[in-house]
Amino acid sequence: MPTADADGPEIVNELVLKHLGLAGAIAHRYCHGRHDSRDLEQVAYLGLVKAARHFDRRRCDDFVLYAAPTIAGEIKRYFRDSGWFIRPPRPVQELRSRLSSESSRLSQQLGHQPTPAELSDSLGEDLALVNEALRAHESMQPSSLDAPAGGDDDSPVLGDTLAAADRRMERAETMAAIAVACRGLNLRDRRILYLRFFQDKTQQEIGEELGVTQMQISRLLTRILAELRTRLSADDADDANDANDEAEADGNDGADDGPAAAGAVS
Repeated sequence: MPTADADGPEIVNELVLKHLGLAGAIAHRYCHGRHDSRDLEQVAYLGLVKAARHFDRRRCDDFVLYAAPTIAGEIKRYFRDSGWFIRPPRPVQELRSRLSSESSRLSQQLGHQPTPAELSDSLGEDLALVNEALRAHESMQPSSLDAPAGGDDDSPVLGDTLAAADRRMERAETMAAIAVACRGLNLRDRRILYLRFFQDKTQQEIGEELGVTQMQISRLLTRILAELRTRLSADDADDANDANDEAEADGNDGADDGPAAAGAVS
């Protein structure tokens, strides 16, 4: 089969250079602002080169009619294989392509943009799968955190609207746990903690106020802090054990329901 490639590289180069504008126009049609136009142009040019190499004048005398679907197909393959930031399952990709065509057809037939339910009925696909396919375009290029969150450039950027770790909340939780552990200490130990960590007094000043030496205060603080660590560790272990007990209880309830259900059926 004689092709342009068989006619020589000069013919191929001539066809490519003559139709670069066609490739650029097709790439622009598929851009939609979600992809780098330069990347799509490169893919379109690759499709143009393939079309020029395989063009057979005996079967088609109009190169544009042959090249246009070839270039579009190359771009679609790029979307399918390399255009996803997070690749969805293959059935979702294929359904998304069908939804695009069906949406255009239904829009003309119904006079409005079809709803997911209407698309589901028309294609005979599950509504949940249709919704997943309609959302799949978000996997191709996620929104930039520097993009405006609202409809105008004066809106705060998306990154400013995301929740961040609240150190004050973490500190409040820690203080609440320590307060519970401190209730188990005697009055003198609590007094020493208060003077040291809330009044910010030195061990020497605390010793003078309580009538003991600085060395005794140092030993008392070491014991008190060790006792607090033990209490807090024990509380964490109790919480973990309670969670395990609840899980085991749920599992046992399910196991007990099995024989009862079997008996009911029989």
